[in-house]
Amino acid sequence: MGVVRNEHERVIKAPAAAVGALFDRLSAADDPIFPTPAWPAMTFDGPLAVGATGGHGPVRYAVTEYEPGRRVRFDFTDPDTGFHEISVEPLGERRCRVRHVLETEPKGLERILWPTVVRPVHETMVEEVLDNVERMATGTCARPVRWSRRVRLLNALDWDRPETVAVPEGAKLLRGALDRPAYQDAYRMRMLPGLPRDPSAWSHMLREDFPVLGRADGELLLQVDVAGLTARASILVDDEHVTLSTYARPDTRRGRLYWAVVRLAHPFMARLMLRRTHRRLALAAPNAAERAAGRPVSAPSHFVSG
Repeated sequence: MGVVRNEHERVIKAPAAAVGALFDRLSAADDPIFPTPAWPAMTFDGPLAVGATGGHGPVRYAVTEYEPGRRVRFDFTDPDTGFHEISVEPLGERRCRVRHVLETEPKGLERILWPTVVRPVHETMVEEVLDNVERMATGTCARPVRWSRRVRLLNALDWDRPETVAVPEGAKLLRGALDRPAYQDAYRMRMLPGLPRDPSAWSHMLREDFPVLGRADGELLLQVDVAGLTARASILVDDEHVTLSTYARPDTRRGRLYWAVVRLAHPFMARLMLRRTHRRLALAAPNAAERAAGRPVSAPSHFVSG
């Protein structure tokens, strides 16, 4: 396989200046076009400018050319095998063409990964960028991209995994809920743009309607007592993370027997439930254009196959 060139373009019924201004907000806190939170955000070590380095997810690149409102080019840095760029071309006063070009030379294992993994994900992400450009510039999107089954699978496989941490200091309801817990654990994941800050929205990860014992300062405390086991679950949402924490204490012989078996699977199940809920809420969250515009814009479910 030699050099690969992948191109996407779309005619937008809006002035080139208005569309180009959207490019200038790439990687900013209010980035209106990069498709987060369904995909990792584009981030750099500083503002969008020549010399800025960063990328999205495992893809690393640097800004090598930048014409504000017209074009920005990113050269891949790891490995150094090409570039991608996005540009806008005027087609009159009220129309323009947006084009994204990627050029790279896959080597070694990349020759297999490009057609099977990288290209389907790349093409979906680029079309979502163009969807958001169209939404921001015109208020609607005529033919939004739909995820294929392969893209859905690849997205699920690559989704972030929970991090094991100590029970956070902010979980005050949990810390005051149970004397001398025999067991405690906590797992957290990063908060992403558009994810709900209300901990009640995350409570469905537990799959049962457990009684709510308290709610304060971004924390929801649930009673999850089972079979002689006194247990409490805390869902804490702050600006950086969502954390699922558990306190447990077996109070009877039956509870000790039950917990001796359940605790073997508990860490796996807690991480699995948090990860699944994190992804489900991310895929259902408002897209970048909706968040930036502050208004509802119709968009397809990411779970729909094309």
